[in-house]
Amino acid sequence: MNQGILVFALLALTTAGLRAQDKRPFDWHYHQVPDQDGIYYTGPEVTAPTMLKTVYIAYPAGITGKDAEGMTVFAMVIGRDGLPNHIQTLKSHGDVFDRAALAALKHSTFAPGKLGDKPVPVWIDVRVVFLANRAPTTPQVLITERDLPAPPDSKYLDKNNKPLSFTPPFLIHSVDADFPNPTAKHPYVQVAVVTVLVSEQGLPKDVHVVRGLGFGLDQRAAAAVMHYRFLPATKKGVPTEQRTNVNVSFAEF
Repeated sequence: MNQGILVFALLALTTAGLRAQDKRPFDWHYHQVPDQDGIYYTGPEVTAPTMLKTVYIAYPAGITGKDAEGMTVFAMVIGRDGLPNHIQTLKSHGDVFDRAALAALKHSTFAPGKLGDKPVPVWIDVRVVFLANRAPTTPQVLITERDLPAPPDSKYLDKNNKPLSFTPPFLIHSVDADFPNPTAKHPYVQVAVVTVLVSEQGLPKDVHVVRGLGFGLDQRAAAAVMHYRFLPATKKGVPTEQRTNVNVSFAEF
């Protein structure tokens, strides 16, 4: 899906650190903003869309055993009217499966996400799992990308209301790692630890897996972190480059 550049308070970061030391390095009085296309992610002020009605998807005929099990995943926007649009295929299980899943989505209705009491367009992911027993299935809504609340002033100021000598980066936008096989059973918690160098602009620059999971999941964890957004570290109120560790979750099914 398109990656929106989060505005938040970041536009003020460069000048904020140059102000007098008795002032706060950041202004937290902001509101969640949409991406460059006017579309929101779920977060502190934006609720997630929910599926109100869908249809069962009959298992496609003529499928061989090796292709029997798998999933199709779509990214899409649920508009103010509750209808899906901007549909993109994130993971394909083959044309016949994808077409069946897409047809079901077009017969589905949603309650739109809201900013306060106002309906707004919101990004979601939807997956359809096709099982080896060939049972009918339905689309399922996933929230894998989200805005996070900014830290309180106490994380940046000392008891005299002056900027701390150092503050670490704070994560303000997260993305779950890409979709593992929902039918596989692994004896571990699906969370990886990744180290990332966060730039003065709050962008990830250099990513390495510290504690991986194997099974081909480590690369997915590192790729997800490249879509994270941070409030950068500060030294005496001035944004600075700093490395930090983050826990990366995988899309839950």
